[in-house]
Amino acid sequence: MSFDLVLFGGTGDLAWRKLMPALFQAFRHGSLPKDGRIVGVARDNLSDDQYRELIQSRFNAVEGAKRPSPEEFEKFASMLHYLRMDLSKPDDYARLSDLLKQRDAETVVMYVATAPGLFTQVVEQIAAAGLNGARTRIVLEKPLGHDLASNRAINAAVGKVLEEKQVFRIDHYLGKPSVQNLFAMRFGNALFEPIWRREHIANIQITIAEDLGVEKRGAFYDQTGALRDMVQNHALQLLCAIGMEPPINSHADAIRDEKLKVLRALKPWTPETLGLHTVRGQYTAGTAYGERVPGYRDEPGVDRESRTETFVALRTEIANWRWAGVPFYIRTGKRLASRDARIEVNFRPTPHAIFRAPAGSANKFVINLQPKDGLELHMLAQAQDNRRSNGRQDSAAQLAPVQLDLDFDKRFGSERVGAYERLLLDVIDGRLNLFVRSDEQEEAWRWVEPLIDSWASDGGPRPYAAGTWGPSASSAMIARDGFSWGEEQ
Repeated sequence: MSFDLVLFGGTGDLAWRKLMPALFQAFRHGSLPKDGRIVGVARDNLSDDQYRELIQSRFNAVEGAKRPSPEEFEKFASMLHYLRMDLSKPDDYARLSDLLKQRDAETVVMYVATAPGLFTQVVEQIAAAGLNGARTRIVLEKPLGHDLASNRAINAAVGKVLEEKQVFRIDHYLGKPSVQNLFAMRFGNALFEPIWRREHIANIQITIAEDLGVEKRGAFYDQTGALRDMVQNHALQLLCAIGMEPPINSHADAIRDEKLKVLRALKPWTPETLGLHTVRGQYTAGTAYGERVPGYRDEPGVDRESRTETFVALRTEIANWRWAGVPFYIRTGKRLASRDARIEVNFRPTPHAIFRAPAGSANKFVINLQPKDGLELHMLAQAQDNRRSNGRQDSAAQLAPVQLDLDFDKRFGSERVGAYERLLLDVIDGRLNLFVRSDEQEEAWRWVEPLIDSWASDGGPRPYAAGTWGPSASSAMIARDGFSWGEEQ
């Protein structure tokens, strides 16, 4: 199959840090169609050869096993081309059109890896140049908008010139192998479905923790914050994967219909729950990797009086028959104690105890997302047989925690496919299963908007020291229900 992949923002951070390495891995694995061309687009004045040299230099930052050898890169580089463009000038889109007509590929993918404010302009100019035909697919990176109104405006502009099936709103968390195995675990096995409900599950915790600060993204992040950057998209998509009903089949719309039902069933915010069930914080100076690190307001590009949150913790519920009364906790933040993304499904204790067990040791199922990738099942087993007390047989044996651990990297090894690699191949093949539909996205914005409005006039984020697990109010929030975060158990 022939394809052209046009990468707007072809010299940007996302292109060389994520997209090019993913495309190279697909090339190395033999899954990238051979009759393909990758066209980087940016304002830099580069030739094809200079662009290839730039990308090759960036690969030096890729981890060793994924770094191409000189011979491998030479073969991959034959697919790389470059076009200088000013995205505000219609004549430059006409030049892009001429370039694409030279090959007339079966599929044309336009990956818009630019500032979100340019999305509408780029899509409209693509249409004006006649590049929005049936073979065209547009990939839009998050954040798609700043609030519900701006998200609707972008979706409306895109909808005027492209059909919904041509629009791929990417959320790379949905491409992670562990999330794919979450779907497989739930809907490909009969083991879990009977207990995947309120009668057996006490609470579910979603944690997306980063130990890094805002790095070089201070100016961007200060206009975005953790709620828009992580909760509205990644965290809510994970919540949907955990909470959705089994779809009628594996088709894209069947899956996305069920995710939409979850978003519509999230309990709406009230003035009381906004106060009790939300915590936001901002990191101050602290210690990371054994070294002192600056606070958020001292990061380059950040306003010295910034009220932008770098940490969010929420409690919510899905108001439907399966999940009524089960609390879902979401937590995400920067400069936390460790890099750790996971979903914890905490089961209820046994209704009648006939063994002695450590306090708070109910069963738990953990889906590890990063840096570890796999599944853990926490159970109880008898610690020692034939226990005796005062010379008599002890009928209440002591139980101890044990763990069944499936590490996907160890189990599947070289068969693993990274998130961006999987998603880019899905775009080229036209598979929409792992991409977000416009009504999903708008429903997620609708749910978070009361938080945005409330935080605009509150006392500001709570401070927490870098290298910790966020404000203590986060632990207090979950403790009101009699639970605790995973690392506190």
